[in-house]
Amino acid sequence: MTTQPVLYLSHGAPPLADDTVWTKELATWSGDIVEAAAKPTNVLMVSAHWEEAPLALSSVTGAPLTYDFWGFPQRYYDVTYAAPAAPELADDVTALLSAAGTTVHRDEARGLDHGAYVPLVEMFPEADVPVLQLSMPTLDPRTLFAIGQKLAPLREEGTLIVGSGFTTHNLSGFNPSLGSDYEAPAWSKEFDQWAKEAMEHEDVDALLDFLDKAPAAHVAHPRTEHFAPLFVSLGAAYASAGQGPIVSRSVIDGFWFGLSKRSWQLG
Repeated sequence: MTTQPVLYLSHGAPPLADDTVWTKELATWSGDIVEAAAKPTNVLMVSAHWEEAPLALSSVTGAPLTYDFWGFPQRYYDVTYAAPAAPELADDVTALLSAAGTTVHRDEARGLDHGAYVPLVEMFPEADVPVLQLSMPTLDPRTLFAIGQKLAPLREEGTLIVGSGFTTHNLSGFNPSLGSDYEAPAWSKEFDQWAKEAMEHEDVDALLDFLDKAPAAHVAHPRTEHFAPLFVSLGAAYASAGQGPIVSRSVIDGFWFGLSKRSWQLG
């Protein structure tokens, strides 16, 4: 079985699915993954929108989607994504993390949130790949990196590990009256460029210390939950590479309402 890559993608709010450029980029990306490494056996999603400690796994009994947003037109609440549950993956995740001393519990009432299903609708529209979501028990980069390292063996079993956040995320700069393609603010562009270069140079230490190392980090991420999924992805890729090069490439770039859409494939 071909080892799956690890992804970090910028998923946006539900209206990003109306952006034909972004949806095409995601569809092309998943097509390239399938062509290079075969369709994933299952997908493990780590979304910016689920923080729960102790670490939790989403339903494997068919809970409905979690529409964790407010004030949008009804059509965004009518979206469905009936991907199969992934009970075997849940067992594997539990075994790997428990063996390393991490407490894991199941949240059978928790369905996939929009950080998971919005991009998956575009990447695997037939909803034929089992999906499991994993909570972030903390936003500490090193703890999340270590969790990713423990999950790395899943890649060899065909699991696509996906961190879903947003490379910059400060909604104070979000102005829908200007249109989605208005020029991004300086803080968003500066952080995006720094992140791009840090990933190119495989500077894991700087990425883990981004709040002190990156320009405008506290403006780009007033709260860090949208950058945090990257650290799980980095850990999974780094461990699989035997602590060596992580071999990343930027697959999607550009800005949406001033926020960086930059997304990476690792491994």
